[in-house]
Amino acid sequence: MAAVRAFAPGRVNLIGDHTDHTGGLVLPMAVDLGTMVEGEPGGDEVMLRSEWAGDEARIPLEVADPAAIHPSWGRYVAGVVAELRPELGFVGTVTTTLPVGAGLSSSAALEVAVAVALGGDLGDPIGLAQVGQRAEQRASGVPCGIMDQLASTAGVAGHALRIDCHDLSIRPVPLPAAIDVWVVHSGQERSLAGSAYAERAAACQRAEATTGPLRLASLGALEAIDDPVVRRRARHVVSENARVDALVAALAAQDRAAIGEVLAASHASLRDDFEVSTAALDALAADLAATPGVLGARLTGAGFGGCAVALVEAGTPLPAHRQAWLVRPSAGARLL
Repeated sequence: MAAVRAFAPGRVNLIGDHTDHTGGLVLPMAVDLGTMVEGEPGGDEVMLRSEWAGDEARIPLEVADPAAIHPSWGRYVAGVVAELRPELGFVGTVTTTLPVGAGLSSSAALEVAVAVALGGDLGDPIGLAQVGQRAEQRASGVPCGIMDQLASTAGVAGHALRIDCHDLSIRPVPLPAAIDVWVVHSGQERSLAGSAYAERAAACQRAEATTGPLRLASLGALEAIDDPVVRRRARHVVSENARVDALVAALAAQDRAAIGEVLAASHASLRDDFEVSTAALDALAADLAATPGVLGARLTGAGFGGCAVALVEAGTPLPAHRQAWLVRPSAGARLL
């Protein structure tokens, strides 16, 4: 069999966090960092050696319980194998340029790269993303939405993606050349499976028992929710959906003041209403927002640690005292 080289990018979410699992709006972009799976089809198992982790995962083609696989990163591989049920195994390596545990969707990039290497359909980015989403849910037990995997499969160079997570419609949004995107690590590692993500998702489901779908709800409708914590969770989702389109409009107009205001409001909502920020992320977002050349900053991803994203005037130097990446909006998963 011919050798295969499958690449899938990570993503950074510019705005729209904790909205995808309720069918809301998100604005991620695929980035020029990602994961590569290289090797040859054959055999009766998927065997991948990770250069990053320094170990290997061996997955039988009839894997029964992906969550029981060791090492732990192999569970995401196993989830893909369980979903795709390939006729042939695969032997190869996995490498990545993504920081792991930073909120740049290293797990989704791994899932998508493995799916492509095992013959997943690149011509159906939505279907391919759904394979990755189900794989992650089986591997981690986290009821994640589809944003991460869909950004990885459907990325468009030079653009972010406005994704409606209800009907999975995608509209590429040009990122102005005058704006750079930084991803800056808070110094606090993040583990989604060990976080309160599932509790937040459950709170949103409880809210919808009163309001109906949050993607259609108004802020006024949330007053009918008796539990003040559930009401705050729902208020974040409803207001964050509106902020996605506000940022799309601000980017189109290159309205720098509006960009900063929308990003700051998003961070405040994630901090106060959804309560997924941390002291380290709050300090980082404030520090970045006060930096010359920075238009605005917010935590990105699920929170509970990880990174902030900052939109900055093009050419502004990265903060030298922090772990940071200048990322470019890039194309989606592909065979090389």
